[in-house]
Amino acid sequence: MAQQKQLQALSDEYQGFQTEMSSLVTARQKLESQQQENKSVQKEFSTLADDANIYKLVGPVLLKQDTAEAKSTVDGRLEYIGGEIIKEIQEKSEGKRTEIMQIQGAMQQSGTTA
Repeated sequence: MAQQKQLQALSDEYQGFQTEMSSLVTARQKLESQQQENKSVQKEFSTLADDANIYKLVGPVLLKQDTAEAKSTVDGRLEYIGGEIIKEIQEKSEGKRTEIMQIQGAMQQSGTTA
């Protein structure tokens, strides 16, 4: 009876980890999508003339933005996404994957000893 309760607890914990892992994967995909968008914008900026007009969509309004400021903003976003966030999510993801594998191993051992 005690082993069955332990197995159920491990199973519940495993399902919780899988749910969390799924949300981490979704967050990572979203960030990678944003990273690709910003790379496309950065590529477009490189083809623009220095005196080109750049507009930023703020709600329903297009506002004129300084070229240097716009380039700086996009570069900053790319640096932040690439350097900080994706690495952090990858580390969390690997940690959860390791925990899931450990729980699976424990569940398999419990199953063979039961």
